[in-house]
Amino acid sequence: MTGTLFISDLHLDPQRAEITRLFLDFLGTRGRDAAAVYILGDLFEAWIGDDDDSPLNATIASRLRTCVDSGTSLFFMPGNRDFLTGSRFAEQTGCIQLADPTQIDLYGQPTLLMHGDTLCTDDSGYMEFRRRVRNSGWQRAFLKKPLEERRRMSMAARDSSRIQTRGKPEYLMDVNQEAVIQIMMKHRVQRLIHGHTHRPAIHDLMVAGKPAQRMVLGDWYTQGSVLECTVEGCQLQTL
Repeated sequence: MTGTLFISDLHLDPQRAEITRLFLDFLGTRGRDAAAVYILGDLFEAWIGDDDDSPLNATIASRLRTCVDSGTSLFFMPGNRDFLTGSRFAEQTGCIQLADPTQIDLYGQPTLLMHGDTLCTDDSGYMEFRRRVRNSGWQRAFLKKPLEERRRMSMAARDSSRIQTRGKPEYLMDVNQEAVIQIMMKHRVQRLIHGHTHRPAIHDLMVAGKPAQRMVLGDWYTQGSVLECTVEGCQLQTL
C-alpha cells in the first residue's frame, strides 16, 4: 500500500474520453493500492444533480465504488463545478463527503484541505456568483427543473465561463495571499492543500511567524496530476 493521494480538477467530460480512461486506470492501480484518496473538487466538468443519468456519471460512480470496495478510503470535497453532488452520489460511490474546508491529521501534521475557489477573493464577480449558486433556495429551484433544461442551463453557463475567463487578468484567477494566510491562521495549520487554480506547485511561506507550505494540485486537462504524501513528506507527480 502506498501513501495518501490527493487529486482535483479532473473536469471529466464525455468529450475528453482519454482523461476519463486515465482516471479509471488510476482508480484501478494507484487508487486501489493507496491508504486513502482525496478528491478535492471538480471531478466533473459539470454536475447538474444526482439524478443525471448520463453514461459517464454511471461509469465513474461504479468505478469509485469498486475502488472503495477494494479497501481504499475515498474522500470527496465538492468544487465549483460539482457542488450539487448530494447524498445519492455518496451512497452510489461510497465516497465520504467533506466540507470545504476540512482539517485532517496527515501523518502527524495538521493539514487543511480546500477546493481553493474561496481563496480567489480578488475576483469579486466570481465570489458574488458563488454566493448566489450556493444559496439553498437557488439550489432547490434549480434541481426542480427538468433534467434537459438543467443540461441546457449548464452548457450555457460553461460557455459564458470560458468567455469570461479568457478576458480576466491572471491575478484574478489565482489565490489571494492574505486570504491564504488568514485561513491557515484561523485553523492553526502550517500546511494547506488545494486545487482550483490549475497551477501545481508547492509554495513555502510564513504563517504566524512559522514556516508553512501551500500545496496546489494540478488539473487533468492534458495529463494527470497527483500529490502523494507519506510519513517522509509530499511530492507532486504527473501521470
